[in-house]
Amino acid sequence: MFPPVDTKNFDAVAAFSRKVFSKHFPGQSFDFINRLLTDVHTLFTGRNPDYSAIDLRYHDLEHTLQATVCLLLILEGCLESDVRPKVSSRQFELAMAGVLLHDSGYLKLRSDTAGTGAKYTFCHVLRSCAFAASYLPTLGVTQSEVSGVLGAINCTGPAKEISRLHFRDPIEKFIGCAIATADYLGQMAAADYPDELEILFNEFEESDNFTNVPHEQRIFKSADDLIARTPDFWRKFVKRKLDQDFQNACRFLARPYPDGDNAYLAAVEHNIALVETRVPAIPRKAV
Repeated sequence: MFPPVDTKNFDAVAAFSRKVFSKHFPGQSFDFINRLLTDVHTLFTGRNPDYSAIDLRYHDLEHTLQATVCLLLILEGCLESDVRPKVSSRQFELAMAGVLLHDSGYLKLRSDTAGTGAKYTFCHVLRSCAFAASYLPTLGVTQSEVSGVLGAINCTGPAKEISRLHFRDPIEKFIGCAIATADYLGQMAAADYPDELEILFNEFEESDNFTNVPHEQRIFKSADDLIARTPDFWRKFVKRKLDQDFQNACRFLARPYPDGDNAYLAAVEHNIALVETRVPAIPRKAV
């Protein structure tokens, strides 16, 4: 089964999170992870008193769960390798905080009734950091730990240069790279990724409309344009980031590590090949 847990099932992802944590940190309390999972589920499903339920169809709760499962597998592969230093139980918990909150910036306050959270696409990373900075201290996260989580969330910004972000140590930076890797691969490896590109375009369009971006300056002019450019987005942008900027953290998805199959990369390549069959034909000029 790929992925090894149903990312449409929150309880299944929560159970998988505890399974991976207990496997590598036997005897450690689940309290932090359980509280985090419960609060994020409450937040995204509209049971938080201050926020409405997530109302996006692409960057929805499942997207966050897809990234979470992918991150768990990266951390598991890393912990089972001979790479040193090892991720500690606390660093594991903070990594979970980063991935579960990385798209909280798409959520709208209950008083915000116009449009969907897609309008915040341009600034959602900043909004996610703001939410995490106010929420995490309620879980006992220290100021320096909050800084590390914010750095990790910032890694998911497409335009961010990780080399310019501050991290306290190599593991903290690796966690940021792992979360950013999981953010890309979790969605691009999903079986329905090729079918959701038009939905993704609609989110970009709402954001551009909200921020008054002139049509000629928009990154994507139409859904067909986004679909046509997706293969190059993968091959020329994402793969470079995975290999260079993100420290090749995706290598820890190989099973067994280091020479086994990488199901995530294989799934993305399959999806990209499928997307290429759907690229609208370009009319030939008359001779």
